[in-house]
Amino acid sequence: MNRLNAKQAHKSNKFHKACVEVPTHAVLGGGNSVAPKPAFTLAEVLITLGIIGVVAAMTLPSLINNTEKQERREALKKAYSVLQQALLMYQKDSGEIPGSSAFDEESAAFKKAIIPYFIGAIDCGKGTENSACVYGSSSSSESTSPYKNYSGTTKANYTVLDDGQYIVADGMMYFFENSGVSPLIFVSVDVNGYRKGPNQLGRDLFMFELTETGKLVPSGAKGTYWEDSKYCSLTDRSGNNGYGCTYKALYDPLFWKGKK
Repeated sequence: MNRLNAKQAHKSNKFHKACVEVPTHAVLGGGNSVAPKPAFTLAEVLITLGIIGVVAAMTLPSLINNTEKQERREALKKAYSVLQQALLMYQKDSGEIPGSSAFDEESAAFKKAIIPYFIGAIDCGKGTENSACVYGSSSSSESTSPYKNYSGTTKANYTVLDDGQYIVADGMMYFFENSGVSPLIFVSVDVNGYRKGPNQLGRDLFMFELTETGKLVPSGAKGTYWEDSKYCSLTDRSGNNGYGCTYKALYDPLFWKGKK
């Protein structure tokens, strides 16, 4: 009897020992044991955030600038299309070719003729009047012009913008000028409005030339008054620099890849 009890006790001890010595990985379902991964320290997190901030500071201005330039480019295309449509509607309604000679080369008469074809257009009078939406003095244009030239080195010549102006519902600003160069009438457009920069020739202000035959030509195109390269130069310091950039802005894909 005692021998039987001793034998049973021995088996019981072996079973207990086996239960006690079961490896941890066996309880977890097999395989190697998994040690907890160390977390990031506060210093590491701060360094990472700092790097992200530096990269963002370096890239965001460029992205924003490219977006703004693309917006101005599309706005210029829209303005060109709207002006051409206005000329076609005028011709359809009046039966006259809307050439400069039809208005005796007077920009005021031309402005009055096409303003009804623009949605929400508000006549701002002349640019030299105190009530003008965009005021500038023709007698001292270099010092009072609200716009800069293309190179940003001086103020734009305002004398080719001041004979008439109006603003339309989308914020675009149109300027009209008796060119003094028969038989042309100059029409300029601030494509994002005068309240938004950069307010520079060739950046957001662009000029077109209305010919005697009713053709609206982007300034800077071959045969236009502002064809000379000095009128769209990154270095020229004259107040007229930028009036010849419209053709390039419309048709040269490299034009908008500049610094500004």
